[in-house]
Amino acid sequence: MALALVFPGQGSQYAGMGRDFYAQFEEAREVFERADAALGFKLSRLIFEGGEELNRTVNTQPAILTVSYALYRVLKKLFPELSPAFVAGHSLGEFSALLAAGVLEFEDAIRLVRKRAELMQSAVPEGKGAMAAVIGVSPEEVEALCREVDGLVEPVNYNSPLQTVVAGEADAVKKLIRLAKSRKVKVVPLKVSVPSHSSLMREAAERFREELERVPFKDAAVPVVQNYDARPHTSAEEIRKNLYLQLFNPVRWTDSVRLMVSEGTDAFLEVGPKAVLSKLISQTVEGVKVCNLDKVEDLEKLKGCL
Repeated sequence: MALALVFPGQGSQYAGMGRDFYAQFEEAREVFERADAALGFKLSRLIFEGGEELNRTVNTQPAILTVSYALYRVLKKLFPELSPAFVAGHSLGEFSALLAAGVLEFEDAIRLVRKRAELMQSAVPEGKGAMAAVIGVSPEEVEALCREVDGLVEPVNYNSPLQTVVAGEADAVKKLIRLAKSRKVKVVPLKVSVPSHSSLMREAAERFREELERVPFKDAAVPVVQNYDARPHTSAEEIRKNLYLQLFNPVRWTDSVRLMVSEGTDAFLEVGPKAVLSKLISQTVEGVKVCNLDKVEDLEKLKGCL
């Protein structure tokens, strides 16, 4: 069996995520403590208590990274023979994948993610950007809808054959929502103001590239299938470059999943809060096992995936 480990991105957060791992496993507690120390405030308290502060992008991104890595550390302890063929993450989740592949140190990763979130939040004035998920139609149909709208709106997350997220200027996104509904196409506005992965992130990406250059990267011990080109990478410099390009280019999750399957992957394990990626994978490919690790009780169910 060839296994791929995948890690979720922003939107998977919930109050109390990871608390059971923190309570039961020293490996998880250590990750939470390292996060608090690296950022200089009690991120762990925000994660466990929730509220609006957890949903702020600058906190959400390091919070999900922390929880995903804490769960991964427990997974490695309990299943030391674990040897994935690939790792991948959706948007922010790519940083969790890089930790699993040994590319970054945790403290460097969490500070990078916090800075990434700050730059993304400041790139577009509050209320000027928006995102929406278009559901039940092909990516090509979503691209055609975008072309019909005046203003900047573009596909930014190719999540599955039946889900494409668009982002751009708030007014243009509203126009697309009206157009889609007029054609009986389901569209769900997302509760975010940052138009992630759109071309509006170009300036933020340039500033983030400077941050990336300050941090040491190692070659990956496991191929990392990156969002930018949906290809596996092990070179530290290629990975660094693709993290920069990722910020203002679409997340090619559907292509990433298909690539891993075409290379022999027949089981996916999602490590992190909720099971968003598991659902998308099931919509994208058939005949593969899909498992997720979110709660301690999930550990008992993993033997069929590992």
